[in-house]
Amino acid sequence: MKQKNRINTAITICYFALYLVLGLSLLIRQPFGNPPDEYNRYLIPRYIAEHGTLPNGYEESIRIPGYGFSYAFQPILPYMFQGYAMGFVNLFTDSQTALLYTARGVDLLFGLLMARVVLLLAGQWFQDARFRWIFAFLATFLPQGIFVHTYVNTDSCCMLSIALMLYGLTLGLKDAFTARSSLIMALGIILCALSYYNAYGYILSCILLFTVFFLSVYRNKLCFDYKNFLKKGIFISAVVLCGIAWWFIRSAILYEGDFLALRTRNACASLYAQPQFHPDTRATWMNQGFSLFDMVRDSDFISLSMLSFIGMYGPMTMVTSIWVYRFYKALFGLGVLFCALLQGPAARNRDRMEPGRRWFRIFFHVNMVFCILMPLFLSLYYSYSTDYQPQGRYLLPALLPLCLYTVRGMEKMCRLILSSLLPGKKRQEILLTAFSLVLCAVIAAMLILTVYGYAFPFYDALPASS
Repeated sequence: MKQKNRINTAITICYFALYLVLGLSLLIRQPFGNPPDEYNRYLIPRYIAEHGTLPNGYEESIRIPGYGFSYAFQPILPYMFQGYAMGFVNLFTDSQTALLYTARGVDLLFGLLMARVVLLLAGQWFQDARFRWIFAFLATFLPQGIFVHTYVNTDSCCMLSIALMLYGLTLGLKDAFTARSSLIMALGIILCALSYYNAYGYILSCILLFTVFFLSVYRNKLCFDYKNFLKKGIFISAVVLCGIAWWFIRSAILYEGDFLALRTRNACASLYAQPQFHPDTRATWMNQGFSLFDMVRDSDFISLSMLSFIGMYGPMTMVTSIWVYRFYKALFGLGVLFCALLQGPAARNRDRMEPGRRWFRIFFHVNMVFCILMPLFLSLYYSYSTDYQPQGRYLLPALLPLCLYTVRGMEKMCRLILSSLLPGKKRQEILLTAFSLVLCAVIAAMLILTVYGYAFPFYDALPASS
């Protein structure tokens, strides 16, 4: 037991140390504006730091040149954290570099918090510590995953919010939504609602799974625990509304009832966009009369989405080693395939012991698959109708459930192979330990190769003005 504790402690130290070293390296070395659309996003925290107030979406100084709208129409909680942190640092220095690193540092902090929550979530999803570590390394050290935590954006806070929602939801399904698990899930919902519309599918899944949790079958009849549903549901709803209502009320007041500000953002673009970027005349696939199938068939949508989900830095121009892409394609593909085709002994035992709850487990997995597919559908829609470049960061909200099924599939495969080939349990355990350590090391090596072998030379080769 002491030896296992020492191994876990050593891996934990390596896990967080590696994250900090690589995250800080990327944060410092990236030229300003080289990450996707960082310049236009940075306008908002800079405005907050300079004025101490939140900007109206129509504010000219933060509008995106050409496109005519600003990111201030969308929820900006991450930019608020960055802006007020920059304002504090500005009390001591006027260095623009220090202010930029402060804004980026807030996102790195979100990433570090996410890494911690992912570790806690792994403990809930996997009984075997070896596969907990594989899940944590896979979810935390995906090259594109760590990249979004090193420049100014809202994706970073969104990823933290997803980890919190899933962790709080998982705890709630086990402890019947005590105050602790309810608060964790509510915090995740608040951060998600105020950071990124594309991840709202997780909020819907939390609501659905929370509701269905109070359904049960008794003597072939559906029963619903209204008392606990209302008691705990009202508590969670009250916490969430206290956290998010102010933003949507503000938007409704500023934009004539448009509390999501989507219609107003489009109206702003119609007023100020240059002709080539105007929403009605922009050369999108939809405006040109092509079908969605035409776009997928004739463009690089699938290839670009897949490769940039794994890792493409800069404005989608820095690729990593082909072996990094091959490794992750094989890992995700085979893991999900084995998860779908193989049934583990634990699942069979649960079905025998709790036959009445099998339908709920199916419903849980339906929701997780929905959370994987929803970002893909939204990315397809935006690329088709708005001419957004297919970027892997749009798909990153799918990362955690995708990693769940990938690692679950690997666990099933490993146990099936070892039980067939090795009769001795001790030897099986030794091989499983070796497999998990090697795989975690390979995942870390893929990220180190990407950062130091490809990203840094790419940044060094950029012109000084980049």
